[in-house]
Formats: sequence, C-alpha cells, structure tokens
Amino acid sequence: MQRTVYIVSLGCAKNLVDSEVILGSLVQAGWKIVEDASSAQILLINTCGFIQSAVEEAVDEILQLVKVKTEFPDKKLVVVGCLVQRYKDQLLPELPEVDLFIGTEGGKDMAGYFEALLRGRPSVRIDLPSPHLPDSTHSRILTTPHFRSFLKVTEGCNNRCSYCMIPAIRGRLRSRGMADLVREALFLQDKGVKELSLIAQDLTAFGTDQDKKENLRSLLELLLAATTIPWVRLMYLYPSGVDDDLLDIMVDEPRIVPYLDIPIQHASTPILAAMNRRYSREDLCSLVGKIRSRLPAIALRTTLLVGFPGEKEADVLLLEQFLREMRFDHVGIFAYSNEEGCASEYFPEQCSEQEKDARRQHLLNVQADISAQVQQKYIGRVEPVLIEGLSSETELLLEGRTRFQAPDVDGCVYIVDGVANPGDIVQVHITEAHVYDLVGEIVATGTEG
Repeated sequence: MQRTVYIVSLGCAKNLVDSEVILGSLVQAGWKIVEDASSAQILLINTCGFIQSAVEEAVDEILQLVKVKTEFPDKKLVVVGCLVQRYKDQLLPELPEVDLFIGTEGGKDMAGYFEALLRGRPSVRIDLPSPHLPDSTHSRILTTPHFRSFLKVTEGCNNRCSYCMIPAIRGRLRSRGMADLVREALFLQDKGVKELSLIAQDLTAFGTDQDKKENLRSLLELLLAATTIPWVRLMYLYPSGVDDDLLDIMVDEPRIVPYLDIPIQHASTPILAAMNRRYSREDLCSLVGKIRSRLPAIALRTTLLVGFPGEKEADVLLLEQFLREMRFDHVGIFAYSNEEGCASEYFPEQCSEQEKDARRQHLLNVQADISAQVQQKYIGRVEPVLIEGLSSETELLLEGRTRFQAPDVDGCVYIVDGVANPGDIVQVHITEAHVYDLVGEIVATGTEG
C-alpha cells in the first residue's frame, strides 16, 4: 500500500522552499501527498518560530492535527522547522502527542525519518541535524503556480539585529555555490517558471562568507547568461548592501524587474542604532535618492517595525515624515514583538501593546494615502502583466501582476477585458488605480517568455 502524508507549511517564502524540498524527498521515496488529513498515515507540519505570533500560529496548527490524531490514533504526527529549533527544550513535555520533532536542517532526509517512525525505531523523539547547505541535487516539488518560484541563495544570517532570532535559529550565513544555483534555476526554467524571485535572509550578503569573488552581481550575471527566464526579482536586501554594482546591472539588464525589496525597519537614527542596524536616516535618504536617480521607474518595497523599546512619539513622527518624503510603493508595517532570547528582550522603556497597535495603525493609514497617490502614475500606461489566473474576488475577472508587484505581498492587476492563460505575460492598458491594486484591459498577448 502506498504511504501517504498530509503537510502544512507555515511562514515565509524561505520556509516554503524548505517544504518543497521535504516534499521532494518524500515523493522520490514513493510517498503520496494527500489533501485530507484523515486519509494520511503521517501528519507533518513545517513551522515558523520567528516571532510570537508565528509561534502561536504553529502551536494552533499542531493542536488541530492533534485532534485528527486523537480521532485516528494510528497516525503519526511530525513537527519540523524553526519552532523546533528555537524551543527544543520545551516542546517534548508540552506536546506529548507529537511523535517526532525535527530541526530546520532535516528536510532532505524526511523520507528516512518517516520510515524509521513507521517501523517503530526512532532513536529519539527530537533530532536537530547539523547545519548544511541545500543544493540542486535535492529533489524539490513546487507548490507555487508553475510559472513562478523562489530560489534560496543562502542559509542563515550574520546580521545581529537586536530584535531578531534568525541567527540563533538558522545559524551563520552559508552561501550556495553559483554553479549549483544555476543548475536549480535551469530546473525551474524547465518547469515553466517565468518569474524567479531570489530570496535569502539578506540577499546582499550572498558570497560574503566565502573567499571567492562571488557576490550578488556575479550571481545575477551567471543566472541571466544561463537562463531565459524573463522576470528575475530581488527580495530581502539589507540597505547598506545595495551598491553601485547592483544598480549598474539592474540598469543594463531589463530581465531584472525594476523592483527592490529593502527592509529598513525604521527611520530614526537612535532607534536604528538600538536595533543594531548599520545605517542612519541620512544613509537611507541617500540610498533611496541614488536608486531612483539610476532607475527612475523602480518600485520600492520596505518593511517597518514600530514600538521598539525606547521609541517615542517623536520617533514615530520622524518615521511618518520619512514615509511622506520617500513615497515607497509598498510598505509592510509590523508591531515589535519582545522575543525571548533576543538582545532587545530586556531593553528599557518597552512600549505597551496599545502604543504599538496605535502607532502601527496610524502609519498604515499614512501609507495608504501615499499608496493611493503613487498608484495614479500607472493610469494610461501599458505594462507587461504576468497572469495568475482567475481572480480570487470573482471568477468573472482575471488577475495578474506587473513587474512592480511581487507575489503574495503586494497588490495585483484585475483584468476586466481580454483572454489569457495563467503564466502568460501580456500587455495590459491600466485604466484604474486603487490603494493597492490596479485595473486594466489586455491589449496584446505573447510579448514575453
């Protein structure tokens, strides 16, 4: 009888790639992935443990699978990922229903873990394998639509931001080899990928852990030369790592979409220093100015963290002023979470939850007004749009994204006229602009890829 597994994947795009490697390991070993937990022999959840809300979501999902196991006692429950790596000492007594806990580095060996578990021979209930680098030899089952995917170029992080657990969870920075990344990109191209998003904890850190002269620009040059993927997108770039070399290749290579995701976290220099971010407000103003002078059409995305210990109303006003001056295209705003084990855990002048929520909501309202204005520039333009498929709002419309909108985190384009298939890149005349989304009509098809 074919063995079956039900999987839940939580967290960011980097975690999604880990889940795809897990699926690859299992399918290669003959396992069948099922969509109904009650029909699976093993229930698997890949967790995020970055911040408290993610921890709570993971625990809630585990408890939902515990209910399934209670109804079907023969099933095995396996928990993998960041939650295990972070809370290894607490999980065993707190979740006795879980048969096996596996750390972040165990994905490629999942089939072996499952076989041992079904044969009743796991030597331990929790296993934290040594750090390793994923590579293109590991099977990977894509869970994104066939026309877009992620390429994770590093593991771990050497930045020591005072609020972040990633180095403790994922370890030090380890960059993959460029030749291996090209092999994986070619694999993704063969699968039909037309938009490849490069991801890492800090994309600009690629190669800085090695003696070789490998960096983000040299990787991009190799990827562009070896593949024909029409859209290459850059996500998660540390501000001080965005240099002239990177901007030069973006100017010269139209296949690198005019979009940068640069998390800045704040715009008050004292708060940035307390966060252990290696730049000032002035540095950020200079960077945004330089990027826009070189790439006038670029869309800039950033993320902000409000309510950090010591943050005052004056710091929030500085941040508001910065947003109004910089006019980012896309902004994610999060409330600071006081994480156990982070340097900032015991910083003085912790903000109340009410203060955090009020500041976050205020800045979200400010950015909504800015976004509504910024979006107006697209009206009347004809832009290439990657079709995602039928709209999530109504099956009467198609939905897609311009080069200026990243998957899952930004707005979309609603197509009110024209016919296209998912994965097509078509020319769309933009007729309306809303706070986050655009509306348009297809005017030509088959223009790219």
